Amino acid sequence: MHPTHYIHLTHLPLNPNGKLDRNALPAPAEPVGQPSRAPRDAREEILVAVLADVLGRSAVGVEDDFFALGGHSLLAARVAGRIREAFGVDCGIRDVFELRTAAALAARLAERAAGTARPRPAAGERDERPALSFAQHRLWLLDTVRGPSAAYNVPLAVRLDGPVDLAALRAAVADVVTRHEVLRTVIAEHDGEPYQWVLGPGQAHVPVMLREVAAERLAEEAVAAGRHVFDLAVELPLRVTLLRASAEHHVLVLLLHHIATDEGSTAPLLADLDRAYAARLAGRAPEFAPLPVQYADFAHWQRELLGDPADPDSAAAGQAEYWRRALAGIPAELALPADRRRPAEPSYEGGVVTFAVPEATVSGLARIARENGATLFMVAHAAVAALLHRLGAGEDIPLGSPVSAREGEELEGLVGFFLNTLVLRADVSGDPTFAELVTRVRDTGLAAFAHADLPLEAVVEAVDPERSRARNPLFQTMVTFHSVDGAVPELFGLPATELTVETGGAKFDLEVAFGAVRDGSGIEGGIRFASDLFDRARVEELAGRLVGLLAAVAADPEIAVSAIEVMGEAERELVLHGWNDTAHPLPPLTLDALVVSGSRRDPQGTALVFEGVELSRAAFDDRVNRLARLLIGRGVGPESVVGVALSRSFDLVIALHAV
Repeated sequence: MHPTHYIHLTHLPLNPNGKLDRNALPAPAEPVGQPSRAPRDAREEILVAVLADVLGRSAVGVEDDFFALGGHSLLAARVAGRIREAFGVDCGIRDVFELRTAAALAARLAERAAGTARPRPAAGERDERPALSFAQHRLWLLDTVRGPSAAYNVPLAVRLDGPVDLAALRAAVADVVTRHEVLRTVIAEHDGEPYQWVLGPGQAHVPVMLREVAAERLAEEAVAAGRHVFDLAVELPLRVTLLRASAEHHVLVLLLHHIATDEGSTAPLLADLDRAYAARLAGRAPEFAPLPVQYADFAHWQRELLGDPADPDSAAAGQAEYWRRALAGIPAELALPADRRRPAEPSYEGGVVTFAVPEATVSGLARIARENGATLFMVAHAAVAALLHRLGAGEDIPLGSPVSAREGEELEGLVGFFLNTLVLRADVSGDPTFAELVTRVRDTGLAAFAHADLPLEAVVEAVDPERSRARNPLFQTMVTFHSVDGAVPELFGLPATELTVETGGAKFDLEVAFGAVRDGSGIEGGIRFASDLFDRARVEELAGRLVGLLAAVAADPEIAVSAIEVMGEAERELVLHGWNDTAHPLPPLTLDALVVSGSRRDPQGTALVFEGVELSRAAFDDRVNRLARLLIGRGVGPESVVGVALSRSFDLVIALHAV
């Protein structure tokens, strides 16, 4: 009975009979508390969706107390039941009462799924040559095989309206590089094996360059700054460029190589840079809370967690066996609606086509996620699979998807590369409804997330698919989903606006990225494509089909995948009527007249060929006429029935024409 909402009224609204008019009472607003962090993974995302749905709220934070938001024992029983159904892991009312938040429930479920609590990353003794993380090793290998390129550049460009102190900026960058070891790490080699060579703070020098540019060239120069090609063996993975159009107009470009950063690193990087700049501007060193671990500690923990793949009792061996079963018989290559054949050696050149999904469609997609115990990402994943299936890619659609290994509070404020890539198969066989497909994608995804520690290259080794330098193994299309703030926070005490910097390049055939705007105003997306295979017009067409499919399934999730319309009205008109318009004028001649005409025009031309023997048009016409006269002499005329019983031969064709 403890109230969770209080509303102040100057008077109670009454109806004409003098009684309380309940319909006129104002709707209670949801209480506003401290903002909760975003879900770290699919497990937390499903849990907050379950809690919100049971409580009848638009949203619940990961760390919001279920009972403080109005939960009680009956609702707790519903939550426990929904969790058991969604995850297939035991969960009781007592768990909900004891844990109370989605974050705590997610941790408990992870322990039960694994059978034991996982160790946490911790600082400790290091090897003389610290190993790379699995994600770093993958990028190093690609960089070694393909050669350095800008394909894995991660640029962040921010327009700043106001003065920027260059000396304070340089000192602040040095402070941030000192704080985060990964930003002062060079990838060195020893006996052919890479390792993290962490430079001391005094040895690490990140270039902070100032360029004076015209205001109309700011965006162009930001793109140029973002296309620098890193040499990982000698360069630190960070460069900073300040573009100055005037004393009050700047663009700050932070360029990082992906080997040292990911999406989750942006917030701590900007927060630390902002704090350090403010301190240096005030003439003092910044006061940072010590980081519990560094990235090299995480890499060590990651390898200890998996153990030796040769040990059958290790986590690595167990997860490898899971992936061998899960990806058995996977298609070697997904048939995509490309404009050109795949070259033997990809150029990795590409472009991006953007698209937008309106708020009304996103609301429908979110409803599908809630009703099927899934996440919005899983719904988007199912939509891409359904689209590719409808365009001829088959019933087994393998798609790549990034997953974060940023687990625990010790990694929250750390800059680094914490991603792995999962291969998720979407089964579109049996013509399921879209809602059924979402359920299949959810079940596949949850099982995969429970085995997400094994790095992609180890999965490839375990599955051992057919290899080709022309394509990515196991999957050629990537699907990503992330949140978009809509604006960069205020930086250096100045109004800030993020600029899009397109560096070009394509890592896969297609990469479909969904960005959910956190204010609920829709989805901003883009499709990155390989120029070797696709023209921009083709990908623009693909993006339009995807937006149309999302609208269709949001309106009717029970629609069969085979019934989802993927063609626009103009295209359907062309296919059904334009291409089928085969009408053309014909001369008013009978078949007999056409045969006679042919024999007169080209008497020696070939009329029939049978078993290597040819019959000329004149001979064919003569034999047809002689047999026709014989039939007339026997009384055959219009509407007569003549039986023809002949084997395949000249005589069969002559007889039919004579009749």
